[in-house]
Amino acid sequence: MIGVLVACAAVLAAALFLIPGSRGTAGPAVVPTAAAEGAPASEGDVDHVIGQMVSVFENNTPEIKYDYVKDLGDGRGFTAGRAGFCTGCGDLLTVVKTYTAQVPDNPLAKYLPTLTQLAASGDDSTDGLDGFKDAWQTAAQDPVFRQVQDQVTDQLYYAPARKIAQDNGVRSPLGLAILVDTAVQQGTDNDPDSLPSMVQKTNAKAGATPADGTDETQWLRDFLTVRRATLENPSSADTADEWRESVGRVDALSALLDAGNLDLKTPFTINPWGDPQTIN
Repeated sequence: MIGVLVACAAVLAAALFLIPGSRGTAGPAVVPTAAAEGAPASEGDVDHVIGQMVSVFENNTPEIKYDYVKDLGDGRGFTAGRAGFCTGCGDLLTVVKTYTAQVPDNPLAKYLPTLTQLAASGDDSTDGLDGFKDAWQTAAQDPVFRQVQDQVTDQLYYAPARKIAQDNGVRSPLGLAILVDTAVQQGTDNDPDSLPSMVQKTNAKAGATPADGTDETQWLRDFLTVRRATLENPSSADTADEWRESVGRVDALSALLDAGNLDLKTPFTINPWGDPQTIN
């Protein structure tokens, strides 16, 4: 629980400025679909392609699941929405607060006092959240709520991943996808299992960053090796079972790297959980 509390506390701190999970057993990670003939993802499409990939990793579908909500039993309470926002962390609270500021009369507003308490303490309890799942799914029908989820996802996960990519010289769309997916699942604070911590371990392993001249593909291989080891042996016992079952994410990303699809040429198929999904 300590690792989860540290991670959630950091997310909550970020949330005050307004600024994770497996779904099955890994199968063959990637079946390239005309990778050589496909079109590289343009700058405007990269986030969309990455969003589809993360949705497959989180919910086994490239369709963004704004209405997803479930208690995974991973020490984080309810996990919900497109980026796996959780009630035990500040990110779900940020979504509901931002939405309520724009649409005060919404089905989630009444849960704000409970969500605030849960986020402040990193509590995974679902007490006081009767009817929350139905309320979230009802709110997800509202385009404003979906836009808020997009906004918070970018602020909490995409933007920090972009900054880390820039600082370390990671230039490829696939490299960004790897960092974004790690941020979504494992957070962007400084606990031992987070994205920044794994980047530090990777730089130590590689001896340098791509910005310093290290081959980016090899650096990404090293990073995925560090990430797999972290998922298999996380610092928090609360996330251990869920994360150990989630290594299919790493397998799928490694297979894209092996296929040389650094530009995320579409279409391609990823298969982290034994059910191939095509990214367009």
